Amino acid sequence: MTSEDLSATHVPASTSLANRYGGQKHAMTRKTKRIIVLVALIVGIAFAAWVATTSATAPVTFKDIGYSTVDGTQAEVDYQVTKSPGATAKCAIKAMDSKFAVVGWKVVEIGPNQPEQSADGGRTTVQRTILRTESPAVSGVVDNCWIVDSGK
Repeated sequence: MTSEDLSATHVPASTSLANRYGGQKHAMTRKTKRIIVLVALIVGIAFAAWVATTSATAPVTFKDIGYSTVDGTQAEVDYQVTKSPGATAKCAIKAMDSKFAVVGWKVVEIGPNQPEQSADGGRTTVQRTILRTESPAVSGVVDNCWIVDSGK
C-alpha cells in the first residue's frame, strides 16, 4: 500500500471526531439568554412573595428569649408567643444537654391573651416554663407551637 491508498480510505479527523464526540455546540442566542433570565427572575419573585405571605399569615409564632438551669433537675425557658388574642395555643418546650439530647420536655397551653398584656393589642405574650430534667440541661428552647382547635 502506498501513502495515497491510505489517505483515500482514511476518514478526515474532523469528521471522525464529530462522529465520536458529537458535532459542534451552538451557543445560545441573545434572545434565548434573555428569556431564561426573565423566567428565573419571575420565578424568584413569585417564590419570595409566597414566602412573605405565608409567614405573615402564620397563626402562631414563637421566639426564644432565654433559659436558665435551676439545678440538675430543673430548667426554666423564657419565650414569646404571638397569636390571635382570642386563640388558644400549645407549645412544646424542651431542655437539652451538651450533646443535644432532650433531657426535659413539656407541652404547655397558652390561653387567650388580655389586650392590656402587650403593646400590640394582646397578640404577643412572654411566657416562662419550668421543666423537670433527667440530667443537667445546658439549653432550653421552644420546639414548636400550634393553635388548638377551639371546638375541643
